[in-house]
Amino acid sequence: MKTTIFTAFMLTVSSLVYGQTAKTKTFSWNNLPVISKPVFKKDTFNIVKYSAVADGIYLNTEAINNAINDCSKKGGGVVLIPAGLWLSGPIYLKSGVNLHLKQGAHLVFTTDKSKYKIVEGDYEGKSAARNESPINGKNLQNIAITGKGVIDGSGDVWRAVGQGPLTASQWKEKIASGGVLSDDGKTWYPSEQFKQAQVKGKSMLIQPGMDLSAFADMKDFLRPNLLVLKNCKKVLIEGITFQNSPAWCLHPLMCEDLTISGIRVKNPHYAQNGDGIDIESCTRFIVENSVLDVGDDAICIKSGKDEEGRKRGIPSAQGIIRGNLVYSGHGAVVIGSEMSGGANNIFIENCTFMGTDKGLRFKSTRGRGGVVENIYARNLTMKDILQEAIFFDMFYFVKFATDGKRDETPVVNEGTPIFRNMVFDNIICNGAKIAVFIRGLSEMNVQNITLSNSTIAADKGVELTDATQIKFDNVRFVVKNQVPVFSLTGSKDISINKVQYNNGLPSLLQVNGVGNERIQVQGTDLKSTGKTLELKGGASESAVIYK
Repeated sequence: MKTTIFTAFMLTVSSLVYGQTAKTKTFSWNNLPVISKPVFKKDTFNIVKYSAVADGIYLNTEAINNAINDCSKKGGGVVLIPAGLWLSGPIYLKSGVNLHLKQGAHLVFTTDKSKYKIVEGDYEGKSAARNESPINGKNLQNIAITGKGVIDGSGDVWRAVGQGPLTASQWKEKIASGGVLSDDGKTWYPSEQFKQAQVKGKSMLIQPGMDLSAFADMKDFLRPNLLVLKNCKKVLIEGITFQNSPAWCLHPLMCEDLTISGIRVKNPHYAQNGDGIDIESCTRFIVENSVLDVGDDAICIKSGKDEEGRKRGIPSAQGIIRGNLVYSGHGAVVIGSEMSGGANNIFIENCTFMGTDKGLRFKSTRGRGGVVENIYARNLTMKDILQEAIFFDMFYFVKFATDGKRDETPVVNEGTPIFRNMVFDNIICNGAKIAVFIRGLSEMNVQNITLSNSTIAADKGVELTDATQIKFDNVRFVVKNQVPVFSLTGSKDISINKVQYNNGLPSLLQVNGVGNERIQVQGTDLKSTGKTLELKGGASESAVIYK
């Protein structure tokens, strides 16, 4: 990959969005964001001196929190959790504290749900009732969780699970553990209270004037995230193994200068909402050299949902994601769908995705709003991706075109999401259902996406709907099914330059319907398919230009 490709796409963002000018700094691969790390005093506070007991039975909540409080009050330092099996209830971090787990330290959070109070938290960018997170921090500075230990959220007692993802022995064991079954016997719930909240569709969102006591009859349903840090500055999470979270695993929200380095995140593949890392409305962050194997999105960038997210107006910005290995997840690196505050200047490189549902995943829907732009990715390897290697969909959770017609709702307002200005280079993928899938909105196409110097082997090639200024430069597609390399609907200013593909496919291009314009093909073999161009649904041959 040539650096000049990316410096050419270096952007100074000063874009007019809904009548307001949004300005950000200029970044490129040669000028990455700089993330500040916290610094701590060397003073050490061993939880053993606070009467903590490492037998896996004694509840150490008070001992650990007392050590954290003392450490912070005395100017900060290290709260040490030695090797051993430590049981605890919710822990609250304090400014100036590095919670350090030694090699062999195993911190397990209690399965006694009465130890977790109902609090005001966040769910998908909105204010919601939640049980206390096992680890909490709010309005803090200079905090860390470091070491070589394991933090376990005991998530199995909180989550429902269907029979389908489990083996026969796992299902038998789950039933024997307690809980209740759905009426059809195919879903296990942790309790009758959870089941009733699920079946009746009860909401955890806090409406104006509601008191937290209103959620008492659905407490068991209000699953916590394992770690929630809100409005914190200079945060370091390093070396730890986080596993078995009740819902999302790590959720930094509105934080600045966040470093996540060398961690491992493990959730069961069947874990509903078992995300790995959800970075929401954070500024200057890095996720590096980490391993994730989770039940939902692995590394996910968010910024609030719908009107509440737009009102907050804090994008996730100036981020670096590099050197990570993702084994399982709905998406390896994801932006959305709660991205109403926007996302920009995010750099993804030198990562490996193995067996994820999707590779790079971008998702939103009408009503969400927000601008996602200046996203750069390079030197990514993917293997055995179950669905799409590169995926954009502006119809997340929306039924789309069951009658074969495109949804036409050409209204642009503050709820219209915008995805634009992205460069992906040296993407190598061996195994996917679709190489590249982009589905924008008719009123707001996905815009200005470049894929260069890449090789993708997939069942199908490229599918574009309502996409503008999409560029393929020196890309090789190995398409396994007998389908066109490119299928275009409602797409404009498409550049296919020096594209290679395997012999024997029915066509290079399939153009569907009216509204396709300025599809330019150059430096590309036109003779290795059955025919160069297929026209369907009134598409015009003049939409394609050969050079």
